[in-house]
Amino acid sequence: MRASRLLSILTTLQARGQITAPELAEACEVSVRTIYRDIDALAAAGVPVYAERGAEGGYRLLDGYRVRLNGLSQAEAEALFMTGLPGPAAALGLDAAMMAAQTKLMAALPENLRPNAGRMQERFHLDTPGWFGEAEQPKHLRAIAAALLRESLIEIRYQSWRAEKRRRVAPLGLVLKGGSWYLAGQVDGSVRTYRVARVLDCNVLDEGFVRPADFDLAAYWQAATLRLEAEMHPNAATVRLSPFGVKLLNALSQPYVRTRTRIEETADADGWRIAIVPIGKTVWHAAAELLRLGAEAEVLAPAELRDKMAEQTQAMAARYRPAPVEYPDRENLRRSRPAKHS
Repeated sequence: MRASRLLSILTTLQARGQITAPELAEACEVSVRTIYRDIDALAAAGVPVYAERGAEGGYRLLDGYRVRLNGLSQAEAEALFMTGLPGPAAALGLDAAMMAAQTKLMAALPENLRPNAGRMQERFHLDTPGWFGEAEQPKHLRAIAAALLRESLIEIRYQSWRAEKRRRVAPLGLVLKGGSWYLAGQVDGSVRTYRVARVLDCNVLDEGFVRPADFDLAAYWQAATLRLEAEMHPNAATVRLSPFGVKLLNALSQPYVRTRTRIEETADADGWRIAIVPIGKTVWHAAAELLRLGAEAEVLAPAELRDKMAEQTQAMAARYRPAPVEYPDRENLRRSRPAKHS
């Protein structure tokens, strides 16, 4: 356990540059006093680690010192090769670099770990788009990624749902979700989300920006996703579902709706159950979602949604009703017959 912790401290120092004892203690899940002893052990073993005093201080490695890549467990080596899934790297223009890095990593691994690392590449594949969808190929993704890494401002022309806009954006992060790339960018002091495929033009500026020290991309994305889904489903409908309707609702609903739907445990004599289902902002949007359940669902409330469902189903029934067959009346039929001659 201690050997693994010492290696973790060493690689953390190399990756972070400088880190405090409390931060190391939290990462290693030990006490600060234990970290002090571990640092002393590293120094005694000849590792050039030293402490900088003061409010901005912490532990550092001597400039130029590097840890050789060894000491990896089998699981750690396999995990490293899982990070090399090719699709996203190719989209960012990093496929060649990724292949070169994997080759170097494979050469640096101990002989006994190489077969399993290679098998990870052969047996796992990442397909990001949803079923029956295609991955987007945003024209300006690589330019935005380059600006993101250089911390350069960008000027974009963006097509939103309502209108075309121009924005001066500080790119803070890129997220790949469901085959689509999204940019988290700071505009006028607030962070907003832009779908990269809707960026019509992108100009990378020579002007840099200061990245907010407290910005956490994963935390921002999780909060933004939940907020968007809540905004898209602010209301609720009371729906009566057949046994098959319950299965359809579970299969066709978005995860946000599925996890927040409340279905009564007891069923009526026909096996139907009452459910409270999150629905969209407008009656039309809610009706469009629930019409997918067909005759396996009956909206009970709100009344305006029930009326919209009745209106839509009646219109559909009228559209699909067979056209009546027209027969000629007897008088016209008699006149159209040829006269008989004796």
